[in-house]
Amino acid sequence: MKDLILKIDGMSCGHCVGQVTKVLTQLDGVQVKAVKVGEAFVAYDPGEITPADIARAVNEVGYEAEPAGRVA
Repeated sequence: MKDLILKIDGMSCGHCVGQVTKVLTQLDGVQVKAVKVGEAFVAYDPGEITPADIARAVNEVGYEAEPAGRVA
């Protein structure tokens, strides 16, 4: 598993945090570590999913997500 930080625009409240958490937890190969307004921290299995795929899933529910960096 590798760690990933996602920068997420368009989040403003606890409901947004819940929506992003929900979509991330439904992705195969992703473990949600923390979600807060504007950011998500996850661990992912690079053999199952890419950072771009993770960001795309968040974008599909109405937010603007992009990988902000990987944590060693």
